[in-house]
Parts: sequence; structure tokens; C-alpha cells
Amino acid sequence: MKNVLLQEQVRAKIDARVERILRELGNPPPPLKLEDVRELLKLNREYFTGDDDSLVARTLSRLKIGTKQALRRPTLLVDAIRKFDLKALYLPDTKRIMIDSKVPEKKHRWLEAHEIGHGLLPWHQPFMFGDDEHTPTPACHSKLENEASYAGGQMLFLRQRFIDDAQARPAAFSSLQALHKAYGNTMTTTLWRYVEHFDPKLPMVGIISGHPHPSQRVEDFDATAPCRYFIQSAAFATRFGQVEEHILFADIAGYCGRQRGGPLGKAELVLRDDNGEDHIFVFETFFNRHDALTLGVYSHRAVVAVGF
Repeated sequence: MKNVLLQEQVRAKIDARVERILRELGNPPPPLKLEDVRELLKLNREYFTGDDDSLVARTLSRLKIGTKQALRRPTLLVDAIRKFDLKALYLPDTKRIMIDSKVPEKKHRWLEAHEIGHGLLPWHQPFMFGDDEHTPTPACHSKLENEASYAGGQMLFLRQRFIDDAQARPAAFSSLQALHKAYGNTMTTTLWRYVEHFDPKLPMVGIISGHPHPSQRVEDFDATAPCRYFIQSAAFATRFGQVEEHILFADIAGYCGRQRGGPLGKAELVLRDDNGEDHIFVFETFFNRHDALTLGVYSHRAVVAVGF
């Protein structure tokens, strides 16, 4: 699945709201403390058990503001959790962020930031109350999720500060690892942020997949759709939009070892742009024992040898 790049005017509206939060927090250094954000916005964080519909419904039905029940139709939110496979949700009436307790703890930071993102965007609020009138369609839900993810990412990575720190280092996987540690976010979210924001003029691609080596692939591996996420920089999407994911994955598998953790390999690969010209990218792949993370960075135009 390819990432969605938001329109410039939407990004500007979200950036202004995130910038205000960071300014009110005193423009803190990384890593951002989400408890400080919750305190500033007067938010509460709670947990639900997402694999038990009746328990979720009972949890939501107990939410009140004073003596007034907050949610008119708790069962609608349960339906939404199932329909969209939600691992967290934001309830504006009670200013609560709720996270599925079954989700691994290392993912809670991103889920919480994402839900704070929903809370920061006033045009999202009508869809968060659990009523019939504003039940989102799948297309609308996808749009809201992309915007909340952008807002959450801008907050967790402290907007321009991350970009400045990234550009002060060479465009390589080692830099991504250093930024992951400095900002306290997962390698996956750091890769995503790095590719989308490092330099809009530099073609760059990130891939999140299973282990590329044939001997380490899962039983239900699908060679026609091997990538969970295919992350493009703006320049890559514009110039290399016809690159086929399954073909690129096969090229990546060609240099990856069978190691069960850590670096899997590095190589220069040739990608053809939308004008039919070949270019060299430097690719590196790392396996975190759950996902393979691949970073591809533009190097130079391929030189065509001319015979005499």
C-alpha cells in the first residue's frame, strides 16, 4: 500500500495547530513526552479490550460527563472498531484516548499521538461522537486517518527540528537508526517520517515488508503484493510513479541475506523513471525480527556506455 501525501493547504492547517502545541510546551527537545501533551490538552488515556465486543460496549457506556452519559450509541463505536479494525480511538466528549490493551506496548506511543492528532483537528470532531448522523464512509475514514497520522507525526517528530537533524546527517540507514533513538519513536514510524520529510526534491523510497530472503518468508507470502507499505517521497512519487512494487521487492531480495535480525544487505539498484531513463539508488535493508525495513536513496543518473 502506497502512502498518501496530503495537499499543501491541508498540511498547512495541521502544521499551524501542531506548532501551537509545541510552542505552548516550550518547544521541548526530543523525545517528546506525551504525558506533557495530555496535561496541556487535559486529556485522559485509558484502555479497552478490543477482542470482546460486550466488554468494549460496557466500557463505553459507562463514560459520563458529570451525570450525563457522553455517548448516545456506544454500540456504533463498537461497530466502527470492528469495521475499521481500530486499535485506538478518541472520545471528544470525555476527552479520552482509548487504546486496545492487546496491542504491543511499543506501539502505544504512536497510537496515542495519532488519536491526539484527531483531537487537534476540529473538522474531525463530528465523526468521533458515536452517533448515526456522522458515521464515516470508508473513504472518509481513510482521509481522517491520514490527516491524524500526519498530525501525530508532526508532533512526535517536533516538525522542523527532525528535518534539521536528519539533513545534518548523510542520507543513510545509520542516520535513521540514530534518529530513531534520539526521538524515542519506533523504527517503522521513523522510516516513514524520514522518507516523506527528509527532502521533497530528493527521490527516496521506504518499504516495510516481511523478510525478503526466500528461506525466511511466511507460508502465505504473496509475490504479487509483497510490500505492506510502499512509502514515497514527493520527488519519488512524481518521477518514479511507474516503479512496480513486486519487481523492486524481487531486486531487494537479491541482495538480502537470511539473517534473522539486524542488517540484511546493501546494494545499488537501477530504477527507471517515468521518462524511460535509468537511475542509480542505494538500497539498505534491516530486519527488526518483525518487519524488514528498506531505505532507497537516489544517487545519480545511470551512465550509458556508448560503443565506437
